Amino acid sequence: MVLVAGSVTGVGAIVASADRSIAVYTAAAPLAVGDTITASDLISTQVRFPGADNLYLTPGRLPAEGLLVTRTISTGELVASSAVGTRAGASITSVVVDVKGTLASAVIPGAVVDVWAARQSDRAAYGPPAVLVSNASVVRLIEAQSLIADGRGQSVEILVPKTKVAAVLESIANEDSVALIPVNEGIGD
Repeated sequence: MVLVAGSVTGVGAIVASADRSIAVYTAAAPLAVGDTITASDLISTQVRFPGADNLYLTPGRLPAEGLLVTRTISTGELVASSAVGTRAGASITSVVVDVKGTLASAVIPGAVVDVWAARQSDRAAYGPPAVLVSNASVVRLIEAQSLIADGRGQSVEILVPKTKVAAVLESIANEDSVALIPVNEGIGD
């Protein structure tokens, strides 16, 4: 009996020491650049691979006041340490742009887009389009406030670097034709 109990205890100890999994966080919902996250926005997930505690956000590294998201994180994605930081809003701000026509289906909150604009050169023609902002993050799609959908476009709130705000505001003031082009889509999308 003592031999069996000792064997069971020994095997249990070996199995416990062999389990080198650690808890890291995954996103419970899409997280956009500029979001402040706390533990309530995340799901603790056990992973087992070398270096995970350095590459990904662990419960021990999440301060009570939260962290700032510095790149878009999709639902269920492991939260990379490089995708969060502590500088609140130091380099980005939100701007609402009106986009003519229909948005691509990939333009959803959390998506990364390039902002293109073309200046109207005369009544029926536009100049060549140019990229105003690369890798802007979509915060939200703003619903039209009228009872009748006119199909002429949609307003979208995006996060842009503060260094690009003047160019975006100039484009808005000049009533340029603005388009949001998805940067990429995941292979699972």
